[in-house]
Amino acid sequence: MHRVSSPRDYHLTTAEILYHLPDHPRLLQSFIWQDFDIAPRFPVLHGFLDFWNRELEGKLHSVRVARVPLTRPPGLRHATTVLRLH
Repeated sequence: MHRVSSPRDYHLTTAEILYHLPDHPRLLQSFIWQDFDIAPRFPVLHGFLDFWNRELEGKLHSVRVARVPLTRPPGLRHATTVLRLH
């Protein structure tokens, strides 16, 4: 059964991509990628990594992923102190 994604399924996704420099394969370079994606499959990120493997010379070393929900319930706090200035 295929489930249709709603806007609530998207999260701001950040990936730190470490890759080998083409001219110096023993050295690693860091690249930060950020887009809206759906966890846990991350189809947008996988599409980008497929593009990277197909079109770019730097071989991937590792990818770290973090995500943050786009919307959160509003926080409500009560005031603990009331100050009056005359």
